Amino acid sequence: DVRAEWVETDVIATEGPSRLDGYDAIWISPGSPYRNLDGALAAIRYAREHDIPTLGTCAGFQHMVLEYARDIMGLEDAEHGESAPNGKRLLLTPLTCSIAGQTMPVTIDGASRVAGWYGTTRIAERYYCNYGLNPDYEAEIEEAGLRIVGWDDGGEPRIIEIPGHPFFVGVLFVPQPTDDPGGAHPLVAAFIEAGRLATR
Repeated sequence: DVRAEWVETDVIATEGPSRLDGYDAIWISPGSPYRNLDGALAAIRYAREHDIPTLGTCAGFQHMVLEYARDIMGLEDAEHGESAPNGKRLLLTPLTCSIAGQTMPVTIDGASRVAGWYGTTRIAERYYCNYGLNPDYEAEIEEAGLRIVGWDDGGEPRIIEIPGHPFFVGVLFVPQPTDDPGGAHPLVAAFIEAGRLATR
């Protein structure tokens, strides 16, 4: 029994992140550039700091990384190459090759919670974006506590998580419904369950 509500990024920027008080979980959706970058980053930071289960997909992944770099790592000039292509510190850059519209394999770290939710370390997911984590910052991001736990066959990051958070997961793909009408995508099911547990 799930009730969803769309909250626009410019509303969060105007009213402040406390606009998200009372939500059991937050899904940072695909579709960049966002109408209000500050609003999106404020929502992510609020969810991270208040232990609210958070799932970021496609652009959600990208902006979870950006928020972490700015607020935790102190890289205040970190930028997204799509919205600030001339930025001096581009944390999100074009992928080696376009994967938009493709279904591609992902290998998951077997020790991660994500692997446990999927019940496997090898999955196939569909993509709709062309930007990812700049490889120059991979080691720095991990050292700061944002773990990379999923990679494509070329070794590029596809899944990130904060291990100590109730549920803070970003995926560069967009989870699709299963072929079984009665089934649920394992990652989405885990996200909803995390939200349910958060209300107890």
